[in-house]
Amino acid sequence: MTYVVTENCIKCKYTDCVEVCPVDCFYEGDNMLVIHPDECIDCGVCEPECPADAIKPDTEPGLEKWLEVNTQYAKSWPNITQKKESPDDAKEFDGMEGKFEKYFSPNPGSGD
Repeated sequence: MTYVVTENCIKCKYTDCVEVCPVDCFYEGDNMLVIHPDECIDCGVCEPECPADAIKPDTEPGLEKWLEVNTQYAKSWPNITQKKESPDDAKEFDGMEGKFEKYFSPNPGSGD
């Protein structure tokens, strides 16, 4: 098992989770974070820290797509280990459906 970042992170990109990760397995994209599944130690401390409830164990049904997204982009996006300010409009996007198709960006973020 590993944890994955799911659609609700897109355009919310809260970074509370990265501060508590003991193995620094979060990577930053332009408008979301991902978890490197080979680095995640399945401790679960990040899951309750996410204000957008976007972190889930990959054992939940229907998360295969998100495991693929996390795996792919963790290889090319920069590592992030420190909390940053969330986007000013993050609350407007929290809970919105269809964000992947509308807003996902494959571009990397700035990392630490």
